[in-house]
Amino acid sequence: MFTGIIETVGIIKEIKKEHDNLHITISASITPELKIDQSVSHNGICLTVVAIDKDNYTVTAIKETIQKTNMGAWQVGDVVNLERAMKLGDRLDGHIVQGHVDQTGVCKFIEEANGSWYFTFEYDRKQNNLTIEKGSITVNGVSLTVVNSKLNEFSVAIIPYTFEHTNFKSFQIGTQVNLEFDVVGKYVARLHQLYV
Repeated sequence: MFTGIIETVGIIKEIKKEHDNLHITISASITPELKIDQSVSHNGICLTVVAIDKDNYTVTAIKETIQKTNMGAWQVGDVVNLERAMKLGDRLDGHIVQGHVDQTGVCKFIEEANGSWYFTFEYDRKQNNLTIEKGSITVNGVSLTVVNSKLNEFSVAIIPYTFEHTNFKSFQIGTQVNLEFDVVGKYVARLHQLYV
């Protein structure tokens, strides 16, 4: 379980394919504090640490994870948002994030707004996910508030701190991102399916 408050970013150092799996090695400032079997969110994807070597650690992703996320497009040198699992008793500064990506979305529009930014993302509505105005959404692991919610798109406002301390600063029109929809939104979508 995560909060969507990014601790730091990591840099992908190596990607190895083994059958249907990917072994991804990442360099990050939090590596010395990690342990084998620990869960870490990578752009919103919960992955288990399987090896640690100095400042680098390795995680493994299976076929289903690769298919549901933007992980298949990751390359050596890419920057990923990182968050370790929350501790019981900590403040929940973002929202409840499972680390289970629902689907990907695509950056459709970026607008600078006097020191902050608005990012608009489009997603495939056929997967029955939806956003709620002023509800929560996780984009590449970042807990954000939805603005301008539509049937297959939404926007988020990014403050300078988030822009500088996450991989949002590398987004361009067409960038594919991982989306985890709010648990409340998932519940509403399910009710909509059952009764409409």
